[in-house]
Amino acid sequence: MKHLKYICLAALAIGFSSCNDEEDFIEKEEAQVERPALNSGSVDFSNYVAVGASFTSGYTDGALFKAGQEKSFPKLMSEKFTLIGGGTFSQPLMDDNTGGLLVGTTPVAAYRLVFNGEGPQRLNEFLTDNSLPVPPITTNAAVNLMSSFNNVGVPGLKSFHLTFPGYASANPYYARFASSGGATVLGDALNQGATFFTFSEIGGNDVLAYATSGGVGVDRTGDLNAAGYGFNDISDPTLFKSVIDGALNALTSGGTGAKGIVANVPYVSSLPYFTTVPHNPVPLDAATVTQLNSNYATYNNAVQSLVGVAPVNLTQEEADRRKIEFSAGASNSVVIIDEDLSDLTIYNPMLINMRQATASDLVVLPASSFIGSLANPSDPTTVNGVAIPLADQWILTPEEQLAIKNATDAYNMHIQDAVNTFGLALVDFKGILEQASTTGISSGEYILTTDLVTGGLVSLDGIHLTTRGYAVLANEMFKAIDATYGTNFEASGNIFDPADFNTNYSPTLQ
Repeated sequence: MKHLKYICLAALAIGFSSCNDEEDFIEKEEAQVERPALNSGSVDFSNYVAVGASFTSGYTDGALFKAGQEKSFPKLMSEKFTLIGGGTFSQPLMDDNTGGLLVGTTPVAAYRLVFNGEGPQRLNEFLTDNSLPVPPITTNAAVNLMSSFNNVGVPGLKSFHLTFPGYASANPYYARFASSGGATVLGDALNQGATFFTFSEIGGNDVLAYATSGGVGVDRTGDLNAAGYGFNDISDPTLFKSVIDGALNALTSGGTGAKGIVANVPYVSSLPYFTTVPHNPVPLDAATVTQLNSNYATYNNAVQSLVGVAPVNLTQEEADRRKIEFSAGASNSVVIIDEDLSDLTIYNPMLINMRQATASDLVVLPASSFIGSLANPSDPTTVNGVAIPLADQWILTPEEQLAIKNATDAYNMHIQDAVNTFGLALVDFKGILEQASTTGISSGEYILTTDLVTGGLVSLDGIHLTTRGYAVLANEMFKAIDATYGTNFEASGNIFDPADFNTNYSPTLQ
């Protein structure tokens, strides 16, 4: 069977240029509108500090690199703040645009993603494939820049990492600008003496690692001991509440009387990382179908024979759900492992927990280049996702999605409570992405969606925003600041035009 690399992405190449057509950059004559002067309302913008994770840092296209950082939403916002007393906004910029990162001589982060005409590909692979020179990675996390930066955005940061002493030893991005080996991210942020702050996407990574790993992790709800957490685990909501309450209390109670805005946590189901690859991407001809159905008949019959048999007492509903059957055509569902099915191996070790995927399952983006590959390169019958079930890491089942949703809802409830307690502004990042993933967001001349490559909002990694997307997020923050603090960024015309921002970076960017 042909390797199904970049399922459903090749067709996107046709529409890719629509995000960057010449008309995007044509200056259009607009009617002159008399607008009020920009005012700062009740906010002192003289020292703006951004606290957060990868979105705050400007992470895009699967990497952190200089050009992306220079268009981070905090950097964009700071440009408008300078018009009403805002000071300079410094960031721990990477040394190049490769997206890679070294610790000493060891690479610890990959090159950024570029679009190769079919789908996302790492820059170094693209350049090699096209016989072009590959630029070296020059940013070294072992070189400490000290901590006097307004952007305290750390890719990979989970909520409880904010107050974790020595986090620099676990995160090379933070190691670049931590004030000391034993410093905390929150402590370094507080040392900047903010008069205004953004507190964004805290909580996102508390569920995201579990989600991107296909649910390979543990839901730690009820476990307050973060020291025992694995990388892919879901953080306990009560622990989350304790951390953000403490952080926001510290940020607002300093001598500067800082005001700020907080972003809530989006559902992962709004992101193209989980919605691009369909559950049924397998094309099969009649002869192959006949052979596959014959091979799976033994499994189907054995499962059916165990309905009502003690001690498992398999239900007819589950037996039907576990039936594996293919048909001639282009839309066959992949076969997956589902750990939430009844364990039938007590009867027969061959009756593993497998079934075919349904529309309720979410297939993670990297599966696009795995489905259809061969488990054994010398055996054409060992097709992954067909003859060989996809392992847990490739699929988010409904049960795993529910665990993520429950935690996300709890985080957002605690965020709303904290915003109310400390009198802060709230930007509904969850709502923004939900709208973009359904009806689309109207912004300037565009309808932005979360479609991978063509949607304009989400970058090639399927999770983080494009430069245009970060401009949209900055605009939404301005609107929330206006509503809470009496500023008038929107009414005065001091928001960004998405047409001024691109949706991808060229492979030639050095």
